Amino acid sequence: MTTHRNMTSWTCPLPLRDYPSIVLGHGSGGKLSAELVEHLFLPAFQNDALGLLDDAAVLDGDGGRLAFTTDSYVVQPLFFPGGSIGELAVNGTVNDLAMCGAVPRFLSAGFILEEGFPVEQLGRIVEAMARAARAAGVTIVAGDTKVVERGHGDGCYINTAGVGSVAPSVRLGPDRARPGDAIIVSGTIADHGMAIMSVREGLQFDSIIRSDTAPLADLVAAMIETHGDGIRALRDPTRGGVASTLNEIAAASQVGMVIEEGAVPINPVTRSACDLLGLDPLFVANEGKLVAVVAPEAAEPLIRCMRAHPLGQRAAVIGHVTDQHPTMVVARTEIGGQRVVAMQVGEPLPRIC
Repeated sequence: MTTHRNMTSWTCPLPLRDYPSIVLGHGSGGKLSAELVEHLFLPAFQNDALGLLDDAAVLDGDGGRLAFTTDSYVVQPLFFPGGSIGELAVNGTVNDLAMCGAVPRFLSAGFILEEGFPVEQLGRIVEAMARAARAAGVTIVAGDTKVVERGHGDGCYINTAGVGSVAPSVRLGPDRARPGDAIIVSGTIADHGMAIMSVREGLQFDSIIRSDTAPLADLVAAMIETHGDGIRALRDPTRGGVASTLNEIAAASQVGMVIEEGAVPINPVTRSACDLLGLDPLFVANEGKLVAVVAPEAAEPLIRCMRAHPLGQRAAVIGHVTDQHPTMVVARTEIGGQRVVAMQVGEPLPRIC
């Protein structure tokens, strides 16, 4: 016997571009995130600082130039190899300031806690934040705590804001890339995202995959001191990974980008985990790496500088900027082919930061 369903009750399992409700993909750092910002938030809040869509806003004040940023952290699990939501909240905010060339100074921390969340776990998170703040040289000077009813949260969410100072000579931005520029990453990619996924999926490897969460301000300061006038743009490739970061810079600068897949540093165990789960490492989140677009003559001295720093020992040039195929990122594969690396629509790795 054949039964017939009313097709209006069917639900597509993939996010739709024309949607009446928020889906996980809106938090992915990919196309849906960009569309939400472009069509909802930017028209409502439009101003010059926000319109640059940088990791932090650089503001001119009476006392000099300030960088200001905010972020929220909803990662699951709260504790993972290499860190916790506590380190993540501090390091992520510090890194957003550093990507504008700022020296991070002060943070705020807001906690949204679920009724029944163990105080012992909250204590571990707070202690981790304190250690991370000391390591990054920042001070947590303001905060807030809210509690929601049991079943209306997921243990602990953290919101942060950060303020830093920017030297008058520092001018960085995603709209400053030029044809011929080199593209650099500071080290192995995809470690954070796969550390989270290995715990979630119960994957066992010969070596533990650890998150790369780390504060990058000291590395950035060394880079600026070495050859700051040759740095066009800096980004930390968190949600959406290196692929989304490069697409954002390409779109902002109206240039094309070419990357060499064989030049991208990836830990073998991380690559194995990506292969097992069918994920492209270029799209997996990082929390302690940066992408730099630099003038061609600055690439070699900057690579030397980065490799002398503990957080840049595996820095590598992975590609270049081109005037061909504007706004597109193309990868040359190790077997000689090419593929377009477009921003993803959906969310392959939700709750990663």
